[in-house]
Amino acid sequence: MSIEDLRNLRRDLHRHPEPAWREFYTTARIVDELETRPLDALYVGPEVLGEDRNAVPDDDELDSWMARAREAGAREDIVERLAGGYTGALAVLERGEGPTVGLRVDIDGLPILEADDDHRPFEEGFRSENEGFMHACGHDAHATIGIGVIDAILDSDFQGTLKVVFQPAEEVIGGGEPVVAGGHLDDVDYLLAVHVGLDHPSGEVVAGIDGFLAVHHLSVAFTGESSHAGARPEQGRNANLALATAVQNLHAIPRHADGATRVNAGVIEGGTASNIVAEASEMEVEVRGETTDLMEYMGEHAERIVRAAGEMHACEVEIESVARAPSAVSDPELADVVGAVASGVEGVERVLPSDALGGSEDATYLMQHVQERGGKAAYVGIGTDHPTGHHTPRFDVDEESIRIGIETLSGAIERIAVERP
Repeated sequence: MSIEDLRNLRRDLHRHPEPAWREFYTTARIVDELETRPLDALYVGPEVLGEDRNAVPDDDELDSWMARAREAGAREDIVERLAGGYTGALAVLERGEGPTVGLRVDIDGLPILEADDDHRPFEEGFRSENEGFMHACGHDAHATIGIGVIDAILDSDFQGTLKVVFQPAEEVIGGGEPVVAGGHLDDVDYLLAVHVGLDHPSGEVVAGIDGFLAVHHLSVAFTGESSHAGARPEQGRNANLALATAVQNLHAIPRHADGATRVNAGVIEGGTASNIVAEASEMEVEVRGETTDLMEYMGEHAERIVRAAGEMHACEVEIESVARAPSAVSDPELADVVGAVASGVEGVERVLPSDALGGSEDATYLMQHVQERGGKAAYVGIGTDHPTGHHTPRFDVDEESIRIGIETLSGAIERIAVERP
């Protein structure tokens, strides 16, 4: 594809953002492109993933998004293959003897209402058509980079096998583990993952991002007993009080000497009226740690606090583990190759050998899996100017960074196959 074609693809994907496990149009559009390439294998939807998945919407929600995809022009035969929310794709190129190199790009959008003023996608006609959802983290650019890398490797002298994973459900920390369970990474010797931006400007490349925080998402439900808040308050068991006690004490978990820790009660809901003692309340909580052990430390404290809060106010408690991902570290030998290639790419003005992400990413599941089997992995940051931070209504990417990403990653893949660092 030409640079113009890649730009148009990115803008088409930007117009049709889809949240986790509902990437029906996105997957169909990617498969449309991949089917025109001389691939050796193309796996779609359930052929990519293991059966166990977290945070999957109910059937009505999935059916609604499948209908949206069809209305937007997604091919019916592809959409049907994605039934049940088994989205995503994996492309394989086999080019003779050599190592197996993997590239992971994510494809899902976010539940954010996209801006309709002072915003380039609006001004140039590619603002989200799925109102209330947008590509506010650059995954539309990531998917486009994945296609561009395949084209570049097809035109190269690469010797080995290339696997490009178009992964769903990153934003809910839901897609990485099922991709690993699908088995396609078992023979991968080297793995690269990529993200644009991350507060790095256009022309800057981070060869191997470190500092991933391990993360665990929890869903908590308190059940008490309702009563009249004025006439019979003593007869109620107040689920809102249990929730409030839990929230306050979650944020009082002691920090740890071994590294950074995080906790956040991001969603809290409960009660029906001001004159009714609340019978039920719910919250969505996450804990993070600089290492997986620190995340486990935070999780153990969080569960103990939640159960104690329920007991204090005579409420039953249900805790559901929604999603989790481990920490990970980029292999410096692999990052060195990426950095060496990036330094020669037109438009790259600065290469950082490493940097701390300060957040979480389920690419860590893929990285850990490859590393535990003796391979190497690196998470590459491609800087891009964006007018506001990630996950905001005016987020956008500098489309020139797509070219830089393609040239950096495809060049690194070629050199990896030769040097086998």
